[in-house]
Amino acid sequence: MNTLSAVPDLILVASANPHKIEELQQMLRPLSITLKSTLDFPDGEEVVEDLPTLEGNALKKARYWNQFSGLPALADDTGLEVDALDGAPGVYSARYAGEKASYSDNVMKLLNELEDKPDKTARFRTVIAFVDGVNEHLFEGVCSGEITDRQKGEKGFGYDPVFRPAGYEKTFAELSPEEKNNISHRGLSIKAFTEFLESKKNS
Repeated sequence: MNTLSAVPDLILVASANPHKIEELQQMLRPLSITLKSTLDFPDGEEVVEDLPTLEGNALKKARYWNQFSGLPALADDTGLEVDALDGAPGVYSARYAGEKASYSDNVMKLLNELEDKPDKTARFRTVIAFVDGVNEHLFEGVCSGEITDRQKGEKGFGYDPVFRPAGYEKTFAELSPEEKNNISHRGLSIKAFTEFLESKKNS
């Protein structure tokens, strides 16, 4: 991995997920970085996340969108790793209940799989890849916790209603966006990324 020569003022987020884009925008706002997304490039192809690791999928997406758009590209892959399920759903988290599965489908499958298992410990892990055409960097964030027996909360998305972070009585879906960003896997990975950019800005 090479060093970053300058802090970009425009970054393409390799995602069409409005929830994810909004989270990233909130966290990158202090650096005055403007975000584009794949929604701004409708002619781009959907990148198939078919690699066996979060790192591989994140890099694959960032490389494609950097080459396609000519902009510095930021991509992430996130997995929920449940101990009682030997780390599943992992890289298959977004399609745990099938290729076209909804958030609700995935959550219900997870709760059914864990119904008779006493160990509910789990962790969310996000890997971010940043590719600017010359340099490639990886940043990781991990949030440990446990899976609840039922869904709680209306905020967030994905598995948020059934994931309770360690040290908290509330699920991700019951926390405010600010509270969640401070401790979440994606928040921690973005924090590592922003600290990296800040160090380059100040050097």
